[in-house]
Amino acid sequence: MTTHATTPATGTAPAAPGAAHRLPNGELRRMVAELLSQQPANAGLTVSAAARLLNRSSGAVGNALETLVTRGEADYMGQPSRAYRANANTPTAAATAVISTRTTDPATGDVATPPAPIAPKRCPGPKKAAAPALVTAPVRRPNGQLYHPRKLAGSSDVTVLRRLRQNKIPSLLYGPPGTGKTSLVEAAFGDAVTLPGDSDTTVDDIVGGYVPTSGGSYAFAHGPLVTAMREGRAFFIDDFTLIPAPVLAVVYPVMDGRGHIMIKANDWERVDAAPGFYVVGGHNPGVHGAVLSPALASRFRVKIEVTTDYDLAARIGVDPKVVRVAKNLAGRQKKGEIGWAPQMRELLAAKDTAAALDPMTAAGNLIAAAPEEDQDIVADVVRNTFGAHVAPLTVGEQF
Repeated sequence: MTTHATTPATGTAPAAPGAAHRLPNGELRRMVAELLSQQPANAGLTVSAAARLLNRSSGAVGNALETLVTRGEADYMGQPSRAYRANANTPTAAATAVISTRTTDPATGDVATPPAPIAPKRCPGPKKAAAPALVTAPVRRPNGQLYHPRKLAGSSDVTVLRRLRQNKIPSLLYGPPGTGKTSLVEAAFGDAVTLPGDSDTTVDDIVGGYVPTSGGSYAFAHGPLVTAMREGRAFFIDDFTLIPAPVLAVVYPVMDGRGHIMIKANDWERVDAAPGFYVVGGHNPGVHGAVLSPALASRFRVKIEVTTDYDLAARIGVDPKVVRVAKNLAGRQKKGEIGWAPQMRELLAAKDTAAALDPMTAAGNLIAAAPEEDQDIVADVVRNTFGAHVAPLTVGEQF
């Protein structure tokens, strides 16, 4: 990570062991929070400055800072300083090192509560956790948008995913792009770590790799899979089936019951999965390069199709004419007359565009959203529904 203007650090830096010494989970984050707390009010600290003071790799310190920001325990100051500063929650994060701290219970998504004390008379053995409660009310996603749960297996989709997690059953969500797979995962798991997959994804992108340090050497920085495993979080690999099979093999051990991985690049380091760790994948069938191999399919013990709910789209305010267009095109897609139909993503975009501009512009944008080979059919359906003068947005002559 390249850093620019730095704010001089003040105060005494927390005592740090040598860079080669491995810290307990959560300890580096506590050390970074303590260092931020020691800076003057509103003073910032860059990644390289913090790494130098703590005698730790910039990659690891950068990950700790990003985690603090995500948890609301530090603030990113943005450009041009690219520095971080303490906020009202930072002193609490600096007080103690906490392993696998969560604001929500991994299986239910509810606010975590302290475990009940065990009676000293006898040791009854582990108590089975209560099944996650049925969730039917809208759930707020990290981006602030509301997700409306849908019916699934006699329950709701959010509840089903939470129950699968509680029972350690990996799940695969599949369906066309834009149907809401990512939205469902974010609603079900408030602690999810997401990895966008593609054909260029490498093992380093998943488990980590060596990064340059401010001192001119290299240090190993762990990847998102290790973060999710150590903190007992859900690990969502979007477009799972676009990742080359040899690369995906690094995830197999934590999907088939072994519960740990070995990082060959870091001297065969063993990483064990903490309670609550869970793997969920997203798959877009029909997308070029997406291959669901038998070896991969067998590891996802539950497969859930995610489609667009047109009735839900109408209930949340999408123009009924837009919904009618989408249903018409979906029917033609099933017959093989067309390869594309608007999904929930496009329907929500039409709703927002209509609110910002006007319904006719939103209708014309549906035509522009279609693949080139399908635009003629889409245009016919849109114009028959909205009127012959509907057209995609085009910049005209000068005023």
